[in-house]
Formats: sequence, C-alpha cells, structure tokens
Amino acid sequence: MQVYTYSEARQRLSSVLDKAELSGRVLIRRKDGRTFALMPECSKTSPLDVPSIRAQVSTDELVSIIRKERGRTTAATRFLEGRRT
Repeated sequence: MQVYTYSEARQRLSSVLDKAELSGRVLIRRKDGRTFALMPECSKTSPLDVPSIRAQVSTDELVSIIRKERGRTTAATRFLEGRRT
C-alpha cells in the first residue's frame, strides 16, 4: 500500500487517485501524523442500467422509424411488407 504525504497527494492528485483505483487504497499522512485512507467508491449499479420508458409504438413502427433515419430499406423489409395482408 502506497503512503503519500499531504503535500505529495495535493501536488499529484491525479496519479494518487489512479494508484488508489489500481491498488484499492492509498494512505495520506499529514504533518501531525494523522493518516487518512483514500479508496475508490464501488458502484452498486451498471452504467448500462437505464430506466425504461412506456411508448405507444409498435415494433414495426419502431423498425420503420430506425430504417427511415438510416436512409435505407432492405429487401427483407420489402419482403415482410409484402407478407402483411
């Protein structure tokens, strides 16, 4: 575990934070001898965990909107549209 003085930690904060992330913990010692631990905070959720929304859009409408925005229709789209009767 790495130990930094208060002055070192202040001057090189970015590298101290990087070190804390890699090792899990670094110590910062003040002139009066008190020591403080710096640890990365653990995230409880995934950054991909986003709330869902309720939309009154069917799957076909959604696919149609996406294809329109992409500026294309495919042979599969034309085939599927021909099958809807």
